[in-house]
Amino acid sequence: MLHLLALVLVCVTISDAYTPIVMWHGMGDSYYGLNTIKLKLEKELPGVHVHSLMIGNSSFEDRVNSFIMHPDKQIQFACNLIQSDPLLANGYNSIGFSQGSQFLRALVQRCPSPPMKNLISLGGQHSGVFGFPICFPIIQFCHQLRLLINEFAYNDFIQSLIVQSTFWHNPLDEDKYKAESTFTADINNERTINQAYIDNLQLLENMVLIKFEWDQMVIPSESQWFGFYKPNQSEEVVPVHDLEVYTRLGLDKLERDGKLQFLSTPGFHLSIDWDWFLENIVRVYLNK
Repeated sequence: MLHLLALVLVCVTISDAYTPIVMWHGMGDSYYGLNTIKLKLEKELPGVHVHSLMIGNSSFEDRVNSFIMHPDKQIQFACNLIQSDPLLANGYNSIGFSQGSQFLRALVQRCPSPPMKNLISLGGQHSGVFGFPICFPIIQFCHQLRLLINEFAYNDFIQSLIVQSTFWHNPLDEDKYKAESTFTADINNERTINQAYIDNLQLLENMVLIKFEWDQMVIPSESQWFGFYKPNQSEEVVPVHDLEVYTRLGLDKLERDGKLQFLSTPGFHLSIDWDWFLENIVRVYLNK
């Protein structure tokens, strides 16, 4: 009996050594698709609790929902999952993959309890996208394609049916985007100022934005750092510091307080080099 008690105490001590981790996958993936990374994290941080979010009742539903369940519903679903996990009650770190990054960021803004401590964003589309994946705007066909998408992206039915339409950001008509985008314009405080969004983001210890230098999925790739096209044109990309979202979302205060980190790594979209991730992320932000 004493040996059993000692084993329990050891297990509790180990698991308490590290803050739990919540992961959210990207488009077309599922919670199960992150299993390799989950195992790597558990090996590096023995005893850590890793909760890979499953949006739905199965891996199949989770994958399908990444395309058709509106982000607002997904975020509420995730909030319920996190609040019902007793091992996350004292707070957690998070890792978002592609669209899972901006969904986790919205989770901070809308579901502050239990508290998220560090948000690791891998290839997120924080300022939205204005381009079809792997289709460069300098190619005439790709340019025409995104103009075509402009015609139906903000249709109410499309916005309710296709997740990716909710972070389509048309810089050629910012007023239409702000009025009719049902997700990104809201979480970026571009329509109205939601002070709770600002206040809740300030509770983070760090927001770490990781940009993949050869990314061909996120257009423009600077959206991974909240950068985007200068309003009313679609060629010049400007950093977040020159956009309204920087002050409207309180990112300026986050950066002044040393909580907003901009990192980049060679590679295509989500081509994670584990050694780099281990050295720059796990051992810096998750190893405590």
